[in-house]
Amino acid sequence: MTKLLLSLHVLAAIVAVGPVTVAASMFPPAVRRAAPATAPAAASAPAPVTAPAGPADSAEGRVAAAGDGPPATAVNTVALLHRICRVYARIGIAVPVLGLATALAMGVLGDGWLITSIALTAAAAGVLAALVLPRQDELLEQLADDRAVDHRATVQLGMFTGVFNLLWAVVTVLMIVRPGSTTGA
Repeated sequence: MTKLLLSLHVLAAIVAVGPVTVAASMFPPAVRRAAPATAPAAASAPAPVTAPAGPADSAEGRVAAAGDGPPATAVNTVALLHRICRVYARIGIAVPVLGLATALAMGVLGDGWLITSIALTAAAAGVLAALVLPRQDELLEQLADDRAVDHRATVQLGMFTGVFNLLWAVVTVLMIVRPGSTTGA
């Protein structure tokens, strides 16, 4: 039973936490690509120079005029990344649940490495729930309303995402190279 629980725990971590870490990391740069130009910069910048329209001219090849909103595909990409983070964060609840069941079956609930891992997992969940997902909501709302996005907000979100990813990396290392391991790793 322990091997089954451990296998499910590891699979849940790969399937649930992996997509959140990747999508959350991709989110800030995707927002910057999708964000419309800020009003002051657009007003002071010279009008874009474009060649006369010709047969090869296409919507993808033209420079957007000042005031145009972000391309719909860019906003859709940001929305998809946010949806991946939200859905897989919910699925990720299985990781600590299966981890606790595995620890109980292995008889290691009181071990320091496990208690540290539980605390770091709780911290990672807190960072995701309190700092990453709400800021993703705000930035996505700004994009949907064609408002300018503050570059500092995307940088800050990137920092919070990095903290989330770092916490999970430490938990992963603790799970592999745990003190008292009998695997010889």
